[in-house]
Amino acid sequence: MIKNKKVKWIVRVLLLVGTIVSMFFVPWILVKAWILPLPDSVQEQLDEGIGHGFDGMIVYVDQGGKPPEYYAAGWHDRKNKIPAYPKALFKIASISKLYVAVAVAKLVNDQQLSLDKTLADYLPELVERIEYADQITLRMMVQHRSGIPDFTRTPGYWEAPPKANRENLELVLDKPAEFTPDKNYGYSNTNYLLIGEVLDKTLGYSHHQFIKREILIPLKLNNTYSLLSEVDLDDLMSGYYVGYDDDLKFNDFINPAGSMIATAQDVAIFLRALNDGSVFKAGEQEIYSSIYVYEHTGLIPGYQSIAKYHKDIDTVVIQFMNTTNFDGYNWSLSEVFYNRILKILRR
Repeated sequence: MIKNKKVKWIVRVLLLVGTIVSMFFVPWILVKAWILPLPDSVQEQLDEGIGHGFDGMIVYVDQGGKPPEYYAAGWHDRKNKIPAYPKALFKIASISKLYVAVAVAKLVNDQQLSLDKTLADYLPELVERIEYADQITLRMMVQHRSGIPDFTRTPGYWEAPPKANRENLELVLDKPAEFTPDKNYGYSNTNYLLIGEVLDKTLGYSHHQFIKREILIPLKLNNTYSLLSEVDLDDLMSGYYVGYDDDLKFNDFINPAGSMIATAQDVAIFLRALNDGSVFKAGEQEIYSSIYVYEHTGLIPGYQSIAKYHKDIDTVVIQFMNTTNFDGYNWSLSEVFYNRILKILRR
């Protein structure tokens, strides 16, 4: 009994020491943002976020059975002093992967694709250029279990991103795999670059057209676009990187599953349709559920986003923030604000 008490005492001391030590490695502004008294409204939370260094924020809330709620704070365009507004367009970055994964599920259901065929089957020209190409299946690429290196992690990549998909792919060709296929998980944008190539080859036309016909038009997503070239730049919220003055809205990130642009409302409509199954035809949702997730985040220079459905309150919450850095600080702060918004909605 005495021995057990001593062990418990030692554990408590170690936990206390660990907590104290860890506090020295957590930016105090994150702690402050988390422990501040919860505001009375979502709008007040956005205003608080601007006070923590974000240039502009948009939040869209779709609670089941209630009218949608739109919120914005800060700047749409900092240089020209245009206030943020909730129906602005935004670069949704990797949230685009949800749309591509739905396209894959639809084509698998139509037997135009097989999840178990390999990269070598679909793009045989890459057999000698990508390790394990004859073992990496389409399923593994969708699920980020291929082991193919991520081209965006190439040193200095974001200083001058290549303009063409082939140039991005060249950054990882002939590189060793990060792990044996299906033996681990490793998020890699290269997976979806290759999936885009597979879709285009299978369809005989751009997968962007397929997504528009099969997803955007049926859901009446009239403010969702595949490429920067399709939008009026005045409608696109400006994007900023900490310590860099230029507006990043003009940077064209064209890679599959990273290039889409949409309003928060359109993303919310899509996300609810994804979660309630209305985006799917018979047989498609079972396939989708076996390969990918029902929520996503996005991050490219100047733009970070969170898109999630919360079943316990039957609510979709979309959050856009147009100020980023890649040291993790701004991202962590955005998650703090998102979770505080959820607390407000759950009260």
